[in-house]
Amino acid sequence: MTAVGSLPPLESKLPAVGTTIFTVMSQLAQAHGALNLSQGFPDFDGPPELLDRVTFYLRHGANQYAPMMGAPALRAALAEKVAQDYGATVDPDQEVTITSGATEALFCALQAVVRSGDEVVIFDPAYDSYDPAVVMAGGTPVHCPLQAPSFSLDFEALEARLSSRTRAVVINAPHNPTGTVLSEAELLRLGALAEHWGFWIISDEVYEHIIFDGVRHESVLRHPALAARSFMVSSLGKTYHTTGWKIGYCIAPAALTAEFRKIHQYVTFCTHHPTQLAHADFLRAHPEHHQGLPAFYQEKRDRMAALLAPSRFRFTPSAGTYFQLLEYDAISDEPDQALAERLTKEVGVATIPVSVFYAEPPAKQRLLRICFCKDDRTLEQAAERLCAI
Repeated sequence: MTAVGSLPPLESKLPAVGTTIFTVMSQLAQAHGALNLSQGFPDFDGPPELLDRVTFYLRHGANQYAPMMGAPALRAALAEKVAQDYGATVDPDQEVTITSGATEALFCALQAVVRSGDEVVIFDPAYDSYDPAVVMAGGTPVHCPLQAPSFSLDFEALEARLSSRTRAVVINAPHNPTGTVLSEAELLRLGALAEHWGFWIISDEVYEHIIFDGVRHESVLRHPALAARSFMVSSLGKTYHTTGWKIGYCIAPAALTAEFRKIHQYVTFCTHHPTQLAHADFLRAHPEHHQGLPAFYQEKRDRMAALLAPSRFRFTPSAGTYFQLLEYDAISDEPDQALAERLTKEVGVATIPVSVFYAEPPAKQRLLRICFCKDDRTLEQAAERLCAI
């Protein structure tokens, strides 16, 4: 029996979860003065006009609660954007919700539809918030590996994991950490499976505008049958170089959105009001920003690839996102986390070990992830150090 006055036993809901690798590596980079190519944030600022609009609203009375579902102006601007980008008609009042970052949106989507005993398929390597969100909803994560080295969907492996218990499948394209993208054929094949098995799709599209070589981003919103069973989640922070503002959004059919908002209102209730209004203005006034983002980041990708060409790392240029995988088997046989820590301390470049994105990491895989959303001088210094290994 518990003694009177003693503390109750504490049983963790997430016993296997520690501090995220992004925080760990960023702190290590700071401690050792390393160039931080680990956590995915730019080392340059957002557009000056956007910053000016935030200042305007800070000084013109937009400093109280925003509506729970998001500022009407931003929801309307996003509905106009997806109509232009994807030919999709969405109701800004009933189908668009602004959240405090995309991670919150992904969490709320999973809480909205997953129940105890449900299974949710997650493709490994996977962004690290998916699994804990499923567990906290009472569901069981079912991990399905992507096909290395292309990291494409393995439909044979996926179909072997689907059952009547499958409640949802989480997809991420362009994909973090591998930089791969989904083709229209792959997306439609997934949609056919969703219709057959009756599951929801959680579509993480935060890098929707960072896609290269003239390839079209295949959003679930392009396809009405897919959109009808999907939560589409994206991030203004990724698009406008303002990750610290934590402005995300979720687009879903009205019935799904109603359930989503029931969760959202008790997680953050609402998101920073002046920033929402500033984004609404900027999005309407400067659509060329997100339209030009593929070329902006492709230039950085190509620059980093050219700088690393003389190195002993092997890589295929990323197809999307601002991440690049580096294979280091010609350099070391160390586990990736050990090498990432050593490179931070001894070489002065912080990276992310790819094994942390797996439930069961492949034994012989030797991959690090770097981000190239940095200014040219940072990329040059980092490449010089990596080429010297």
